[in-house]
Amino acid sequence: MASHRLERVSHQIKDELSLIFLHKVQDKKFGLITVTNVKVTPDLREAKIYLSVFEKELRAELLSKVNELKGLIRTELAHKIQLRYVPELFFFIDDTLDYVEKIEKLFKEIHDNEKHED
Repeated sequence: MASHRLERVSHQIKDELSLIFLHKVQDKKFGLITVTNVKVTPDLREAKIYLSVFEKELRAELLSKVNELKGLIRTELAHKIQLRYVPELFFFIDDTLDYVEKIEKLFKEIHDNEKHED
């Protein structure tokens, strides 16, 4: 039962943070910031927020800026969700797409090597 609640809270936080980033923390330099995943601890006191940005070079700068605005983001989130305690937010860069690119590159190399052997 608790895991269902965790999923609901995580999904709600993800949706609300996406809107906050879209309307309140928008910076043209970073383009579109995507909230890819939210993991909430069982006691709902902490939330790990995974962000994705198109430009790989801007990742460190984005993480720095988001951490500077953490208080504002948490305050905005508090106005949007109905929880006794708003979780402490911890932001991370989601590098899942890097792994996907690496695996696709390896598959392409294997495929190209097979073509040259024939």
